[in-house]
Amino acid sequence: MADLKTGKILIVDDNEDLLKAAKIFLKRHLELVDTEVNPEVLPTLLTNENYDVILLDMNFTRDVSSGKEGYYWLEKILEKDPSAVVVLITAYGDVQTAVKAIKAGATDFVLKPWENEKLLATIYSAMRLRETKKEVEDLKIKQREINEEMNSRYSDIIGKSPAMQQVFRTIDRVAETDANVLILGENGTGKELIARAIHSNSMRKSESFVNVDLGSIAETLFESELFGHKKGSFTDAKEDRAGRFEVANRGTLFLDEIGNLSLPLQAKLLAVLQNRMVSRVGSNKETPVDIRLVCATNQPLYDMVKENRFRQDLLYRINTIEIELPPLRDRLEDIGELAHHFLGVYSDKYKKKVNKISDASLSRMMKHNWPGNIRELQHSIERAVIMSNSAVLQPEDFNLSGQNPRETGNPLVLDHYNLEEVEKILIRKVLKKHNGNITLAASDLGLTRSSLYRRLEKYGL
Repeated sequence: MADLKTGKILIVDDNEDLLKAAKIFLKRHLELVDTEVNPEVLPTLLTNENYDVILLDMNFTRDVSSGKEGYYWLEKILEKDPSAVVVLITAYGDVQTAVKAIKAGATDFVLKPWENEKLLATIYSAMRLRETKKEVEDLKIKQREINEEMNSRYSDIIGKSPAMQQVFRTIDRVAETDANVLILGENGTGKELIARAIHSNSMRKSESFVNVDLGSIAETLFESELFGHKKGSFTDAKEDRAGRFEVANRGTLFLDEIGNLSLPLQAKLLAVLQNRMVSRVGSNKETPVDIRLVCATNQPLYDMVKENRFRQDLLYRINTIEIELPPLRDRLEDIGELAHHFLGVYSDKYKKKVNKISDASLSRMMKHNWPGNIRELQHSIERAVIMSNSAVLQPEDFNLSGQNPRETGNPLVLDHYNLEEVEKILIRKVLKKHNGNITLAASDLGLTRSSLYRRLEKYGL
């Protein structure tokens, strides 16, 4: 609770004796206590001072019993400051009037003549509410700023190739609808970027975009992470926590790596998507959620349905519209523009005077297979900028074989021995063997999940 001695309060009542008594008592507890007998000056007072609590009489001399003046000035206060905390002052017989006013936006009411301690307790409570309202408003402002920043970062997706132009046309058609979207594509093709583009062009763009990497959530924590939990519902539940569905309410929920969910978790997710209601772990109370759902995967979901590894009803639920992203090897005409974009980004980031990519380097890039797609290209440019000693990136600045692995017939045949390259190729093969399942791939490689994730990030896979 804030230090209430710094609080500011305004009392508006036409009883001057009441105002004097209240001021004498309250000024011992608050930084500022202003009093006013004439409600007509309220607009000026609210312009000149930011009060934590306003105590407002329900009836003034012109209308001593109906409370209409109180309603009128309550409305004026909330028009000027929607977050204002207004506590009504009323006589015992006007309690029903006060309750009606609370429904109109007042916070609480006090009966006169009041007991000082009860008055002080009411003001303390009202000030805590004011503090909470300010925190919520600050969070909303920060969220809007984050959304604007993220949307601006992803507003221009690079791609002039026919394959990407088709993706753009699909985004244009579906973004303004609330249709569920399934984004398919290999790792590193930019699925999250497309999801953000859908959100930033939708009717929900002013609300939250919540990204959930389902592949990184332990099965035992799935319900807690997505649906929330109540304090004490399990060992580490030290406080109530909203799940990702509640956080994304009225916005967009992006479920990445949805193909990695086990069948039991698929069933739980399907139930929430069908009912649009979530229950926190440890609670039977259902909370309605209003979300736009976008999912993504690099898994062959249709094959998985045939093999009974993915629920057909869940697939139907999430893929009202499908967007398939082409791998970088199928949009070679975009490589130059992407490479120069990342060159600008990392030249600025590392304060390097690198401003060009040689034709020989671009030619080498066009021959590379890019199994890690755009993410691999991005990391290759970043590494080249860091390692280069000249203003022009040359082929030797890139850790590329210059040969398309599809042409060799043997993905482990290299033109030189490079342990990192061998490790990268091995990880790629094992991931393909297990259809991108991180848990199985890590086990096969003798690594922990976190160790494998670090290597995937390192190699841009």
